Amino acid sequence: MRQPVRFQTTANRRPTWRERLRAGYDRLFPERHFIVRTEGRVAHMRVSQHAQSAVVLFLIGLAGWGGFTSVRFLMHTQIVAFKDEQIATARYAYRTLLGEIAEYQKKFNLITREIEEHNVFAVALQEQNALLQKNITSVESQLLATEKEREQMAQAREKLRTQLVEIEKNMQSLASRNFTLKGNLHHTEKDLQTALAERNQAMFEATNLRRQMRDTENRLASIREAQLEAVRQLAERTSGFVESTEKVLQIAGIDANQLLATPDTKKGTGRGGPFIPFKPSAGDDDNDPIASEMETFSHQLARWGALQDVMERVPLAAPLSSYAINSPFGKRKDPINGMWSAHYGVDLAAPKATPVHAPATGTVKIASHQDKYGLLIEIDHGYGLRTRYGHLSKVNVKKGDKVTFNQVIGLVGNTGRSTGSHLHYEVLFKDKPKNPMNFIQAGRHVFK
Repeated sequence: MRQPVRFQTTANRRPTWRERLRAGYDRLFPERHFIVRTEGRVAHMRVSQHAQSAVVLFLIGLAGWGGFTSVRFLMHTQIVAFKDEQIATARYAYRTLLGEIAEYQKKFNLITREIEEHNVFAVALQEQNALLQKNITSVESQLLATEKEREQMAQAREKLRTQLVEIEKNMQSLASRNFTLKGNLHHTEKDLQTALAERNQAMFEATNLRRQMRDTENRLASIREAQLEAVRQLAERTSGFVESTEKVLQIAGIDANQLLATPDTKKGTGRGGPFIPFKPSAGDDDNDPIASEMETFSHQLARWGALQDVMERVPLAAPLSSYAINSPFGKRKDPINGMWSAHYGVDLAAPKATPVHAPATGTVKIASHQDKYGLLIEIDHGYGLRTRYGHLSKVNVKKGDKVTFNQVIGLVGNTGRSTGSHLHYEVLFKDKPKNPMNFIQAGRHVFK
């Protein structure tokens, strides 16, 4: 049996740390001997220090592993509970998102139906315009033919009047001959009978001529009445088109007379020539109802043509196919500093890179970065109308470009003084801001 090491100490020597460590190890794990007696047999078992230390280390490791697994199990339970809570939250958010997607799908379907109705109305409007042009051409040709027939009737009437005057002169001549021949009745009886027969024939011819003149005048009156009714119908239809167009402009907040009074710089306006006063011809009748109706119809037709040209330049369509209104036109609280401010446009929320469409034809005046607007496009539509598109992420046009209706001019972004992806949309008339939603609302009446 190994004896523990005993250190001989003197007053001059102290044990080293290795010696103290070895002494402690020997005290904790002394070499042990076990004697086992079984059925008269004796067995001797020796347990060394290393075996004892190995068993102790094993037990310590086993206890440590048990504690570690217990802690891990508790932590895993907490993690699982936290994950379950996250999953429940995600499921709730998913159901909410599904509801929002369904709502957006309904809005998209509604907008799609409105666009289809707008397209149908535009096609119908074009067909009505073509039919009106065709009717105008037909009426003009009828008027020309009627004028020619009227001239022919007038010539025939003059000719009949001349013949009637000649017949009356012949009758006067026969009457004078009759009085002359009374003195010589016996010699001139045969001549008198002949003269009476000629007079009767002349009177019969005069009666026929008068009847023909009445028939001609009645026919001419019928023709004039048909022309007058046709002109009135065209005038009423044109007046209806003018009223509906002016109503659309009224919904947009623009006076039609003020808009038409604004010169269009895109079209040539040069006119001139010597002044020659108009003098009506001798055949003109100031009280002619057809002339009066034609003058009224001409004014209405001219106004309808002017309104048609203007309507091509008025921005009645929305610049985005799908959007939500984040900030309306007028007074609002600033989204950055929270103070009350004037908002001269509308903020239309849409995902980044959503295409921005031109609501009407025009010319690009600005297509660059403009301070707090970020990337900005400004389009001049003529007649004093301009539109602006701010905070874009991309500009697809340049200054001076001619843009057409529904052309993609840029993409929605978040440049400039902005808190998120959206389109800042403005409409100006004679440099005064107008509510863009009024124009979009008016456009729904046009395209439905």
